[in-house]
Order: sequence, then structure tokens, then C-alpha cells
Amino acid sequence: MSEKKPALWLRIYTFLVYAYIYIPILILIIFSFNKQKLNIRWEGFTLQWYEKLFNDNQVLLATKNTLLIAVISTLVATVIGTMAALALQRYHFPGYAASETLMYIPIVIPEVVMGISLLAFFALIKFKLGLATITLSHIAFNIPFVTLVVRARLHGFDKSIEEASMDLGANELITFWRVTLPTIMPGVLSGAMLALTLSLDDYVITYFTAGPGSTTLPLRIFSMVRFTVTPEVNALSALWVAIVFVILLISEYAQRRRA
Repeated sequence: MSEKKPALWLRIYTFLVYAYIYIPILILIIFSFNKQKLNIRWEGFTLQWYEKLFNDNQVLLATKNTLLIAVISTLVATVIGTMAALALQRYHFPGYAASETLMYIPIVIPEVVMGISLLAFFALIKFKLGLATITLSHIAFNIPFVTLVVRARLHGFDKSIEEASMDLGANELITFWRVTLPTIMPGVLSGAMLALTLSLDDYVITYFTAGPGSTTLPLRIFSMVRFTVTPEVNALSALWVAIVFVILLISEYAQRRRA
């Protein structure tokens, strides 16, 4: 039985939606190669803005800070989020309902509220703002995302394979490493990639928790566009879009391969 093709209007509608989303990004990438500095009209192809970008020490430092924060916060949030998902999915304990509800709050509240609350907390405990506070903040808002993604994977998990493993002599730890974790790995990787992407792109929470010498790329980009959008900003934004796009492709590939 052959699959029914979607109606013409549905294909046109889908094309228009994608065009609406991606044409502005495509224009940004194209104008990153523009010779004109003011970005008013196209004057010719050049790579000088990318060369200038790679020679900008402030951008390179911001990139280093961003990648360091993203990698550390992703690793920690993935471990904690995975354990939280397992606990919420398998066990009922005092405060279970409250724990489940509280897990959604960092996702649904405005980022500015989250940023102000974290800033107030660090000020209360007299913790100096810097890379450490940004990393801790990113871990805090990434944990719920990882937890929900991993928990969604656990909904279809067959517990009988764990029981079979333990019947064959494996203890709980070996069963987790050799049976449970490989089975839910697509969900873990998806949660990790989502956390990494959110950390790389975050501006609002980072703005409130950053200190001297802890500028990240989103903060740097905002400072560069306060007066005008130059081709150098376009070049930096284009590279940022490419990095996030590659991360999402890797996540999708890993999920399909393990599905």
C-alpha cells in the first residue's frame, strides 16, 4: 500500500513557514560576506570580516568562556538530570508531587525572573560573580530540560530486561551500566545536546550572573550590536548558527542510530 502524498496546500504552507523562519538567517549569512561595512546594500564578496573576527582577542576569549561553561554545565546537568528522571519515573517518595511540579518551574518562568533570583542568591551568600556563577546558573536551568527529555525516554522502557539481567547474576550497578543506560542513551544524548544548545545561546540569565572577565559570546554579540549591525557581527552570528546546527545534526544522528 503506497503512502498518500500530502496535499498541495499543505506543502506550500510548510514551505512558507520554513521560509519565514530561515530567510532572515540566510540574509544574515549572506551579508557576512559583504564588502560594505554599513550593511545597507551588497557591494561584493569578501572574507575580511571573518579574518577580522578571528583576530579579535575579545571574541576569542568570549568563545573560550562560552565553550568552557557549556561543556561543564552540560556534563553536570546531564548526570543530575538523568538521575532525577530515574527517581521520578521509578519511585514514589514523600514530596513526590511537589518535586514533579517544581521541576517545571525553571522551564515556564521568564528567564529574567530566573536571572534575578540567581543574582539575589549569589549576593546573599556573598559568592563572587564570574565564570563559576554562570556555570552554576546554567546547571540549574538545564537540569529540568534534561530530566524531562530522559523521563520521556523512560516511559517506553521495558523493565523486564533489567529483571532478566539481575536473574542472570548482575547486580543493580552492572545492570544500570550495561542494560539501562545503553537503552535510554538516545534520551540522555538528546537531553545533553539540548542543554548544550541552551547554554551556548543563553543571554538573559548569563547577563545577571556574569562578573568581570566572564563575558560570553551572547554578551559579546549584544555589546557589538548596541550601535549598529556590522558584517563582523553577521560573521560571528553565522558561525554561531553553524555551530548550533552541527550540534543538532549530531544529536539527531545519534538518536536515530540508537533508536
